[in-house]
Amino acid sequence: MSRKGNCLDNAMVESFFGTMKSELLYAENFNTAEEFIKSLEEYIDYYNKKRIKKLSIMALSKQFPFRDIL
Repeated sequence: MSRKGNCLDNAMVESFFGTMKSELLYAENFNTAEEFIKSLEEYIDYYNKKRIKKLSIMALSKQFPFRDIL
């Protein structure tokens, strides 16, 4: 980078790694690196496709409590 670093530049990545550590890394014990890599790939798929949608639905249900979205 040619400019001064800004903490907001990597906020998204820092957030992902913090969430991944608490939900995956510290929650399970891995015996091999391959086992961790497989779990990490599954977690990334879950994080990108299912978790985000679930959080969006929860936010909508709080915004519009009279509608049964789930």
